[in-house]
Amino acid sequence: MRKKKKDISILGGRVVDPANNTNQITDLHIAGGKILALGEAPEDFVPSETIDATDKVVCPGLIDLCAHLREPGAEHKATIASESAAAVSGGITTLCCPPDTYPVIDTPAVTGQIRHKARKAGYCRLLPQGAVTQDLDGERLSEMAALKSAGCVAVTNAYTPLANTLVQRRAMEYAATFGLLTIIRPEDQYLSNNGCAHEGKVADRMGLPGIPEAAETVAVARDLALAETTGAVIHFHTLSSASAARTMAWAKREGRRVSADVAIHQLHLCEMDLEGFDSHFHVRPPLRTDTDRDGLRDAVAKDVIQAICSDHQPHEPDAKASPFPDTEPGISGLETLLPLTLKLVEQGVMDLSSAIARLTCGPAGILGVPLGTLTPGQAADICIYDPAQRWFVNAEKLLSQGKNTPFHGWEMPAKVTHTLLKGRLVYSLENEETAE
Repeated sequence: MRKKKKDISILGGRVVDPANNTNQITDLHIAGGKILALGEAPEDFVPSETIDATDKVVCPGLIDLCAHLREPGAEHKATIASESAAAVSGGITTLCCPPDTYPVIDTPAVTGQIRHKARKAGYCRLLPQGAVTQDLDGERLSEMAALKSAGCVAVTNAYTPLANTLVQRRAMEYAATFGLLTIIRPEDQYLSNNGCAHEGKVADRMGLPGIPEAAETVAVARDLALAETTGAVIHFHTLSSASAARTMAWAKREGRRVSADVAIHQLHLCEMDLEGFDSHFHVRPPLRTDTDRDGLRDAVAKDVIQAICSDHQPHEPDAKASPFPDTEPGISGLETLLPLTLKLVEQGVMDLSSAIARLTCGPAGILGVPLGTLTPGQAADICIYDPAQRWFVNAEKLLSQGKNTPFHGWEMPAKVTHTLLKGRLVYSLENEETAE
């Protein structure tokens, strides 16, 4: 998949770069894999290739804060190569993968193996998240300093709860010592009690075990208190309730060192979509009420929630074939992340620059990495999409190895036409259509 870096001019596109408050029709020039200039090119610059972006949007490559790539250990669901190829077809140039692989990302060796496989595939940048505890056992802290040195951008225990709040405190203290971001899925395991749907009238009517909103809000309050005690920088991953979003707004007003993201499906779906027992709507945290959905939308629009992620979880067909409570939760979401976010713009939830920010400079700021911008001198990670090209989701035609999407048949706005990573063209819609 390796291609030589070229000097490229992208001509006539609407350049949207929220990090620099740019939203204008102009040219963009790339040299040596980095952004050279916006507008006029330097006098001595002669591009070896040009891309006509007339009537298209040119923005930084998207950054997805959570994509379960399944490799190593669950290659029957997906591989790093298959999912990174799917990612760039959706304009994503940077993927963060959580540590719940087999073996777990709890040593520099596993971290290095995953990064090597991503480089070999050559599609997009992969930023591993290290495990808070060894083998995700919830008790024995991992060597976080070694994980950071090996390239982990943050630590998390993914879905596995920690044994108790003392372990949580020690983990935050350790991470804070080495300047590591702690990513938390806020869920009280005792309150969630193996539920699979939002605790409420819909779950009661369908006979599904419920997860109360308090399972999330209690965990958010607890971890905010621990973060203040330890001085840790924390990030709440995939908030699902309006109440948790309101707590985040309070924490930001108080100047707390905390951020949050939301999975894109939580901004479009709600508990009513579970009617019919379609396991493609089985996610964790669960789809909550339409009031929660609207509260999350408001928080994203106001930058209380700084990032939108796919929370990509590809599955083989059998994983979704059992009765609803027995199926594996999760959605294959890489290829629908951008269009579903742009749907929010169409629906008046936020403007285009804000939407692009939640997929670019927002996640970059959370991770503290110099990405998600078209600033001259930075890596030329670029997404070009055609806002006029509408399409319908066909699960079987997804490039991801996982075909488990609840959005099959949905009409989507915008089609990615080009994706560049460090100035290399890693995806072209024209090439894909030619291959078909």
